[in-house]
Amino acid sequence: MNEYFRSKSYTARLKRMGKAKYSAAGLFIRGARKKTWPRVWREAEMKESYDVVIIGGGIHGLATAYYLAKNHGITNVAVVDKAYLGSGGSGRNTAIVRSNYLTPEGVAFYDRSLDLYNTMSIDLNINVMFSERGHMTLAHTDSALRTMNWRAEVNKLQDIDSSVIGPDEIKKLAPSLDVSSDSRYPILGALYHPPGGTIRHDAVVWGYARAADTLGVDLLQKTEVLDILCEGGEDEHGKGAGGKVTGVRTSRGNISAPIVVNCTAGWASQLSNMAGVRLPITTHPLQAAVTEPVKTFLPTVVVSGSLHVYVSQTDRGELVFGASVDPVATYDMRGTLEFTEELAGHVLELMPGISKMRLLRQWAGLCDMTPDYSPVMGPTQVDGYFVDVGWGTYGFKAGPVAGEQMAISIANNNLPKLIAPFDLKRFTEGELVGEKGAAAVGH
Repeated sequence: MNEYFRSKSYTARLKRMGKAKYSAAGLFIRGARKKTWPRVWREAEMKESYDVVIIGGGIHGLATAYYLAKNHGITNVAVVDKAYLGSGGSGRNTAIVRSNYLTPEGVAFYDRSLDLYNTMSIDLNINVMFSERGHMTLAHTDSALRTMNWRAEVNKLQDIDSSVIGPDEIKKLAPSLDVSSDSRYPILGALYHPPGGTIRHDAVVWGYARAADTLGVDLLQKTEVLDILCEGGEDEHGKGAGGKVTGVRTSRGNISAPIVVNCTAGWASQLSNMAGVRLPITTHPLQAAVTEPVKTFLPTVVVSGSLHVYVSQTDRGELVFGASVDPVATYDMRGTLEFTEELAGHVLELMPGISKMRLLRQWAGLCDMTPDYSPVMGPTQVDGYFVDVGWGTYGFKAGPVAGEQMAISIANNNLPKLIAPFDLKRFTEGELVGEKGAAAVGH
């Protein structure tokens, strides 16, 4: 059989059939001949200087690099990551996207991101597996139902498809949910957002990385930033207010750059301290879990803020669960039994019929939380130092628009309208963007 797959007659037959070189048979032949796979992006040599250095090789850093190159012609850019691309929050999230937030500023921002996700497969020439399956946030109390109606009205004013539905319609959309009145946490209604859904997070990272690399951006993996170099600041090292960025010190040597962008999650405050910029951020672990695959029965994303749980089903049939961030601020990413017990209990209160499903694995990532549950974006008091941080549990949803708008901010050295509300100065000027009502659970 192997000789047949290697034969010229079989290869000729594939060509006559018009098969792509990466068809199933083509993959088999390539493997049998032990041919080297082409790299998706270059293994770039680190240069001594760049116009822009972006710290963080996740969706935010890669999107920023891509839009700098594509929309502004700034291609002398390096994206540095201490591990591999997508190794942080971009590879640890549960890949839910939506735009039905609470504040007008948040709604407009995330809606633009949803638009970019909708066209991403065409724009980046990669199947990112976007599934517009709808997003449903359950209300178990009268106060929660009032919040859902509030959010629905804000959404409608922003032309967002979002409305409050009752138990009967909830049951039609998600038959596995227990909507009976005698349940421990009766479902009184839900905020339903049809454009919401899920997407393949790895594909998004790979798509942005490949596209940025094609445009000339250098992707530097296994390159840890040890310090942000500045001069002229208020302290003895030239850092803080009045200072100016001159580059970064990495595990592979120094890089000179007039602009440094912090696009990290989990380590954002530590990196900003290197530039003398203090951020109002605390870091908490966020845990998630996945079950064995079964036949598809949950066609929509389900979230319960009261029970601090959310669940969706993948195309392969696994149920993906998550909750709110761990209550104690720490950098520990180990899974805990307490999380598993609480998660399982709350999920079974919503869907008793899945009690026999087996949990396969759980994992955790780090979330940088701000006091108002909104990000910090744009330039800082240190000239040339930009931040795109503080994303909590909802950074993946905002990746495309964050990259697009940060690229505008860097290229023009200003604050675009969409990210102006998220300026760091809001914490001293008392202009907070309170998203806790729509982002406390984060999905």
